[in-house]
Amino acid sequence: DMISLKRERDVDLDDDDDDDNEANGRAVEDRRSRHCPYLDTINRSVLDFDFEKLCSISLSHINVYACLICGKYFQGRGLKSHAYTHSVQFTHHVFLNLHTLKFYCLPDNYEIIDSSLEDITYVLKPTFTKQHISGLDKQGKLYRAYDGTTYLPGIVGLNNIKANDYANVVLQAFSNVPPLRNYFLEEENYKGIRRPPGDIMFLLVQRFGELMRKLWNPRNFKAHVSPHEMLQAVVLCSKKNFQITKQGDAVDFMSWFLNALHGALGGNKKKSSIVTKAFQGSMRIFSKKLPPPDLPPEEKEALLVTQEYQEQMSESTFLFLTLDLPTAPLYKDEKEQLIIPQVPLFNILSKFNGSTEKEYKTYKENFLKRFQLTKLPPYLIFCIKRFTKNNFFIEKNPTIVNFPITNVDLREYLTEEAQITEKNTTYNLVANVVHDGKPTEGAYRIHVLHHGTGKWYEMQDLQVIDILPQMITLSEAYIQVRVPMGEEPVRAGVFNLRAMTPCGVA
Repeated sequence: DMISLKRERDVDLDDDDDDDNEANGRAVEDRRSRHCPYLDTINRSVLDFDFEKLCSISLSHINVYACLICGKYFQGRGLKSHAYTHSVQFTHHVFLNLHTLKFYCLPDNYEIIDSSLEDITYVLKPTFTKQHISGLDKQGKLYRAYDGTTYLPGIVGLNNIKANDYANVVLQAFSNVPPLRNYFLEEENYKGIRRPPGDIMFLLVQRFGELMRKLWNPRNFKAHVSPHEMLQAVVLCSKKNFQITKQGDAVDFMSWFLNALHGALGGNKKKSSIVTKAFQGSMRIFSKKLPPPDLPPEEKEALLVTQEYQEQMSESTFLFLTLDLPTAPLYKDEKEQLIIPQVPLFNILSKFNGSTEKEYKTYKENFLKRFQLTKLPPYLIFCIKRFTKNNFFIEKNPTIVNFPITNVDLREYLTEEAQITEKNTTYNLVANVVHDGKPTEGAYRIHVLHHGTGKWYEMQDLQVIDILPQMITLSEAYIQVRVPMGEEPVRAGVFNLRAMTPCGVA
């Protein structure tokens, strides 16, 4: 059939919409579609859809096909395409269009229709029903991956490609914040958001959604996920401020990521997004300008009565609270060992009691500031300020913060009006990011509470182990995510957890 042959020659890079081959061969094609002899050559163990879907030869994202025998990506499937050549040269016959999710047999070029391939399309593009999402935190069933390993969805390791553990821990923490996770598990929630032409920031939303669906996929081929595409979006959208090959700061990344995600979802100061709905609280800031320290006392007194030096009050929203550590002592004990100081969480929380003043220095002026909370968020993020940066080096404060896992009550840090209106002021820990080692060479790990089992897990890149809650409090905590008590699902094991007193806490 010359017409069919000519059409097949034309099918090269523009065959995305070629749902079926030529009408003249439809009967033959249908029979072959249902009885492809090459399905047993598919090698699921080499299929890795975590990495960039990029043609290995032309480096194009357009119209890409995956070879299901070796896992390589090629562009097009027509007679002149790399996929066609690959199928003839290596006798690899089964290909998947990564956009349409249709399977094809090459070089014969017919569509394969077989229900046994559904597991492959699900790994490429996991989908979640509302019923599935609502039950995620209510059960602790272990699932078996294709490679034979068992895993809990959501408690899944992330590859450290080179030096991206600072981003991995933040992504893992947000993966375990149910309202944020649930929003991104359903692509319909953000698919219709309109962005200006040429806006690249929405890529961050798409990639984060894809990562959430992979982390919570109950039908994974392997018990870990590579955040490669997510991190490429981070590098691009942050204009290389955050990179895969260079260690970054988890708090800096988290702050940028939350604000970038909020903006990409169409949020601004007046318009909310899932980010502000989950994490935004508000506070009052009382600020008082200080006279220059080198002025004579009488001049200082004269300035202090002027309007410029009177205390000013402003309202501000926040997505996380920064807790300052006391300066670490430099002395050693009698055995010449450096003492690692400890401080209770409530000591550093006093920054927000409305009366504790702290001096803030700018390039030209100094201010005394005090803070008081006016609204608590559904999920509260603490950032413990461990690093001090100057022009020459970064210094780390190793002070251990003694914190309760549960029952952290913030009522006393609220204004009187807010104490009346805020119903639930007691928070429990759900994620704890830890920094180990030197400021510039250290590594990150995270502790997360699995809601379904009530058990704690420690994740450091690909390594996932269960951990006793008492051990969490001994770490150099850097970021904490907490949820109001009673909001999280109470499972077996959590009751025992509440009865425990963490090490170092009276």
